[in-house]
Amino acid sequence: MTFFQRASGILLHPTSLPSRFGIGDLGEGAYRFIDFLEKTGQTLWQVLPLGPTGYGNSPYLSYSALAGNPLLISPDVLYGDGLVNQEDLASFPEFPTDYVDYNLVIQSKFPLLKKASNAFKTNASDELHQSFETFCAHHSYWLENYALFMSLHEVHPAKTWRQWDKDIATRQPEAIQHWTERLAESIFYHKFLQFEFFRQWQRVKKYANARNVKIFGDIPIYVAYDSVDVWANAELFCLDEKTQAASLMAGVPPDYFSATGQLWGNPVYNWEKLEEVNFKWWIRRFKRTLEYLDVVRIDHFRGFEAYWAVPQGETTAENGEWLKAPGEKFFQYLKSELGELPIVAEDLGVITPEVEALRDKFNLPGMKLLHFAFDSDRTNPFLPYNYTNHNCVVYTGTHDNNTTVGWFAERSLEENTRITDYLGGICPQGIHWSLIRLAMGSVANQAIFPLQDLLGLTEIARMNTPGLADGNWRWRYCPETLTRELTNHLRFLTELYGRIIY
Repeated sequence: MTFFQRASGILLHPTSLPSRFGIGDLGEGAYRFIDFLEKTGQTLWQVLPLGPTGYGNSPYLSYSALAGNPLLISPDVLYGDGLVNQEDLASFPEFPTDYVDYNLVIQSKFPLLKKASNAFKTNASDELHQSFETFCAHHSYWLENYALFMSLHEVHPAKTWRQWDKDIATRQPEAIQHWTERLAESIFYHKFLQFEFFRQWQRVKKYANARNVKIFGDIPIYVAYDSVDVWANAELFCLDEKTQAASLMAGVPPDYFSATGQLWGNPVYNWEKLEEVNFKWWIRRFKRTLEYLDVVRIDHFRGFEAYWAVPQGETTAENGEWLKAPGEKFFQYLKSELGELPIVAEDLGVITPEVEALRDKFNLPGMKLLHFAFDSDRTNPFLPYNYTNHNCVVYTGTHDNNTTVGWFAERSLEENTRITDYLGGICPQGIHWSLIRLAMGSVANQAIFPLQDLLGLTEIARMNTPGLADGNWRWRYCPETLTRELTNHLRFLTELYGRIIY
């Protein structure tokens, strides 16, 4: 199976999987979800970025573009590998089953992971130790810096790397050596966490691929300022030479949705420097990401053609400017390294002909959102009859949207009448199934649905509300909601609209 044939799938981040340890993980819940995908004929599992998260728990603000999130490590798998015992697992508190209490999970899980690391160091087999050494050697180009960065974070709580002592903030060789020796135990621990995450994830991915399910994930175009990526590669970002603060910040300009635009605060790339070294950092990022994933979605794809840059000191995105990026040259390099590009372009928002030309030159699928299809007139590009070719991915909504039931409930009577007329009435199963049918029956090669929409959940199950700092990324589903009736109905529609792959 190639990604680009007609297919369908489900959007569900692993944190939303069922687990008795308070957060979805790479244990039994992941395998049973893949079984559900197989039974229903779904061949795509879309996830959000898999990196270690910081404040706010957003997968889009990670400490590393290349590392995995230790909170996804399954304690049950650790037990099966003999790294923790039954008493350790029994000591976990009672967790909510329908949402993630991140504070409680962090308080409970990291001590267990530390114990597993110690057990691995002293009791693991020679074969497992050799696998660990091989992993560390193969990934040394990012793992050494990452493990040191996370260890430094632990001894400098509540500080960004720019607030560390100048010598280590600016990576002076003597300081690197000093802290590497001082934090050797912690560095081993963080390497172990990455090794264990990678082992568990690879098992899940192998299980999925064997059942004709491809993992479809995200590469956010920008990285967090407080990340090992910026600390270890300062020359690749637009930073102030004296203060090391972001001299140019990422965002988007004012538009219909925001009079002041969106100021994200991430440092923008020094594309001139990246180009000088043949985009080595980006090439490595893609290759590493494709060890986790089969297909990647580039979040904010338009930033590869031109990006909105806001000067240091601004508090809104109003006073920025568009600067050109060498997107065509970059994707040529990437194609020479990867061959076929297993990439989807997130091309939502105000997209120029130049961005569309870049997307189409490399034959990258774009995105269509049905939640956006009814906000203007009959020329709306998200209405299925306006899809000009098959090479796109249609969604009811994404992780940033309300659920379909919530979306419909918050619209006016006039708007909902227009939607109902377009659909020829709401199907007996509800508006969520009406939109799923609309997506399934479209010409788009791929159709993706958040699990919340398959379950017909209200806005309380929303994954993320952009602009809202707290309360996001928490939703989880309960295993009993994946009923036989749901399985059979989704399978029926997938066959009906020609999206089963045999």
